[in-house]
Amino acid sequence: MTWNITVKQFEQYLRLEKSLSGNSVEAYLRDVRKLTDFLELKGLQVAPENITPTILRDFLEWVNELGMTVHSQARTLSGIRAYYKFLIMEDMMTSDPTQTIEAPKLDRKLPDTLNFHEIEQLLAAIDLSTPEGTRNRAMLETLYSSGLRVSELLDLKLSNLYEDMGFLKVAGKGDKERLVPIGRDALKHIKLYREGVRCHLKIKKGHEDIVFLNRRGARLTRVMVFTIIKDLAAKAGIQKQVSPHTFRHSFATHLIEGGADLRAVQEMLGHESITTTEIYTHLGRDYLKQVIKDFHPRS
Repeated sequence: MTWNITVKQFEQYLRLEKSLSGNSVEAYLRDVRKLTDFLELKGLQVAPENITPTILRDFLEWVNELGMTVHSQARTLSGIRAYYKFLIMEDMMTSDPTQTIEAPKLDRKLPDTLNFHEIEQLLAAIDLSTPEGTRNRAMLETLYSSGLRVSELLDLKLSNLYEDMGFLKVAGKGDKERLVPIGRDALKHIKLYREGVRCHLKIKKGHEDIVFLNRRGARLTRVMVFTIIKDLAAKAGIQKQVSPHTFRHSFATHLIEGGADLRAVQEMLGHESITTTEIYTHLGRDYLKQVIKDFHPRS
C-alpha cells in the first residue's frame, strides 16, 4: 500500500461519495501531504499502514515548531484522521494510529448573539415602504426562524418551500439536504415579498427558482446580505458585531435556553457532530449538569 495510490483513492471518495467541493477536497489532501512531507524530510520510509502514534506526535511537534497556529494544527490532524478512517472503511487497515492522538486545544471565540429584544429592534429598523425593505424583512425573518447559513439562504428555492407544512428543504455543506421548520412570521413575510415585490421583477435566466433576488432579478451575494445586516444593526443602535451568522447563532442559543433537545438543534443546524452543536450554542458544563440533574431518572 503506497501513499500515492491511497491518497488518490481518498480523493475520489471525497469527490464522488462525500460530494465535497473542490476547495474542501484540496484541504483534506493538503493535510495528508503535510504528513508525507514530514516523513520525506526526516528520511522515514514508512508506508501508511506503518504510521504509529509516536510518528504522529513527532509530526505535530514539527508543525508546531514551524509556527503553525493551533487551529491549523487541529485542522491538519482532522484531515489525517479522515484519511485513516477511509482506509479502515475500505478494509485496507484494521487499526487507526490517530485514535490516541489528542487534538490541540482550541480557544474558540464565539460570535455575539442577539437577545430577542435586539432581534425585534433590528427587524423594526427595516423600512417596509420600499421593495428592498420588504425583501430584507423576509430574509432576516427566515434567517432567525430557521437558523440557516447565509449560503443556504441565498440558494433557497421556491420549489423547496413547503408552506402548508411549515418546512424548508435546504442544501447544506457537502450538498446534504435537510428539512428545517420555518415559523409563521417568516412565511407571512415571504408571502408579502413574493406577492408584492418579487412578482414584479424581470428575473434573469437561471434564477427563476431562487427565492431572494436583487432589483435586477438575480441571486443576491454574500456581501450584499452582510452589508444589509451591518447597516440595519447600526440604524437600530446595536453595538455588537452583527452578521448573518449572528442570526444562526441566536436561533440555536434561544432554542437551547428555552429547553430544546440538543439533538433536535443539531438536526436543524445540519451539524454532523453533536460536539459542534455544544460549542456552537456555547453550552457550559454547569448547564449540561443541570440538564442531567433535572431530567435523568437516577441523577
